[in-house]
Amino acid sequence: MGLGGCIILIAVGAILTFATDWDMQGVNLDLVGIIFMIVGLIGVATFSSIARRRRVVVPPATPVVDDPARPRTRDGYGDGYGV
Repeated sequence: MGLGGCIILIAVGAILTFATDWDMQGVNLDLVGIIFMIVGLIGVATFSSIARRRRVVVPPATPVVDDPARPRTRDGYGDGYGV
């Protein structure tokens, strides 16, 4: 489950807990909403910790070494740009 799914769980849980007054026999919707919010918060915490660990630090690029064995010509075509 991604970050979006966790946020949806939190939103649905908050709606069930705070914005509804439905009465279902055998189901406590306030408790179901609180469970959804807790599961969503746990999901956000685990997703953010996994995403933080997956970040890769890219080392800086190595400098280009000029090859001294290659002859330098200035006839206009030696370096490929017509200069």
